[in-house]
Amino acid sequence: MFNKKKDKFSVMLLDIASNLKESAEYFHDFKIKNESDLREFADRLKELESKGDSFVHKIILELNKVFITPIEREDILQLAMTMDDILDGIEQSSALFDIYAITNPDEYMVKFVENIRLSADEILTSVNLLADKKLVAMREHAIKIKDYESKCDDLYREAQRQLFANETDPIKVIKYKEMYEVLEGIADSCQNVANTLESIIMKNA
Repeated sequence: MFNKKKDKFSVMLLDIASNLKESAEYFHDFKIKNESDLREFADRLKELESKGDSFVHKIILELNKVFITPIEREDILQLAMTMDDILDGIEQSSALFDIYAITNPDEYMVKFVENIRLSADEILTSVNLLADKKLVAMREHAIKIKDYESKCDDLYREAQRQLFANETDPIKVIKYKEMYEVLEGIADSCQNVANTLESIIMKNA
């Protein structure tokens, strides 16, 4: 089904997955001390998101040129687009931190970001396995991504519950509610990648 050498689509998908991992790690590791840090944080993630967009654009151009692809072209495109959705969410989230001047993320935000970083690790591992034609081995990583998404569902509910029970400032409620929603949306995008990986396994393994 694949040639021995990594085909160009595998290489392009790896570029997207590697850039996503770099973005998720930066998102996780960056220490915000003041509001000027927020601008640097948002600007860097905007750069990484633009880089991701250029990778997706490149893969679409190649798919339009080539008649035979190693797996169905719809699956290649779907995998590229679902990974890009995660990166878009990370960039949107960093912009909100900047707009809302949140210099001290709460424990829920920190845990969301940790689960997103772990998901990005599993996605890169999966795309490497796809490139090496080890499709069945991708399954356990897809399952782990879904586990992280499930943890984020629980976090989302708990964060909302705590926010409405304890926060009296209505402006802060609005800001934090939106932050939780965007972070939960990133976790949902990670699950969409896991679903796409499972679909590829089902069709090709």
